[in-house]
Amino acid sequence: MQDEAMVKDVMEGYEGDLKKAHDHLLNEYQMIRAGRANPHILDRVMVDYYGAMTPLNQMANIQVQEARVLAINVWDQSQLKNVEKAIQLADLGVQPTDDGKIIRLVFPALTEERRKEIVKQVKKLCEETKVTMRSARRDCLDMYKQMKKDNSISEDEYNNLEDDVQKLQDKYISMCDSSSEAKEKEVMEI
Repeated sequence: MQDEAMVKDVMEGYEGDLKKAHDHLLNEYQMIRAGRANPHILDRVMVDYYGAMTPLNQMANIQVQEARVLAINVWDQSQLKNVEKAIQLADLGVQPTDDGKIIRLVFPALTEERRKEIVKQVKKLCEETKVTMRSARRDCLDMYKQMKKDNSISEDEYNNLEDDVQKLQDKYISMCDSSSEAKEKEVMEI
């Protein structure tokens, strides 16, 4: 009975690792600019707000004004210069402009060459995620091998578990590939 619980815990932990890896990939894809203004591109921008590094999205409204324009409405107007400086330091590839009240980021249209570079980045992120998933699979199988060695599970049970682990792996790898293809299509879309 205890062995079944251990087997189940290992499988749940493995699936949790796969889900985390896929979620991380999706978050990374949100940060990638694909020709349109996306507020998530500013998620990692940290502003020196009275001596404390604060995420930009916690001190301003960020809106898509037009297809390629983000408007940043800072709540504390005295921080406009700090926000502008933080955006410049983030090296997003766009120059902020401010009219004294609102900071605007105008994203230029992507060139074909830049789109291809971004697609390479998308593929690289997908491959890194798959490597992470394979590592999780190896760790899971190592735990099951140890259980087999300790006679907690039989050879047949181990083989069935190995098949289950591979099926789960294939499912999440397929999800990564689908996410990658969708992002590549979005990037190449003019």
